[in-house]
Amino acid sequence: QVQLVESGGGLVQPGGSLRLSCAASGSGFSISAMGWYRQAPGKQRELVGRITSIGTTNYAESLKGRFTISRNAPNTLYLQMNSLKPEDTAVYYCNADVLERKHGAYITTAYWGQGTQVTVSS
Repeated sequence: QVQLVESGGGLVQPGGSLRLSCAASGSGFSISAMGWYRQAPGKQRELVGRITSIGTTNYAESLKGRFTISRNAPNTLYLQMNSLKPEDTAVYYCNADVLERKHGAYITTAYWGQGTQVTVSS
């Protein structure tokens, strides 16, 4: 199966920057879209940003201008986070919508990484 592995999380001071990476591995698949989501303790998982195979991006409105999502073809996803705030503290998850052939049919399956912790604190 497809595996997603995030990296780049850690502790950063308010106002600082951090760059997250997500690498997809496996065989016999193609990715139609990838995205970053985050989940803070006691809160639901929320969208950070997504990017399609043609480069169209979508961000949570509150994060526009601070966070930038990008892809390094074919299967690497990045999240550049600037001007970080304590409320950005969360586990950040990589997501990929993967086109696969199962039981004779092509389907799109959502895959998730294990998450990487981002802590913004003085």
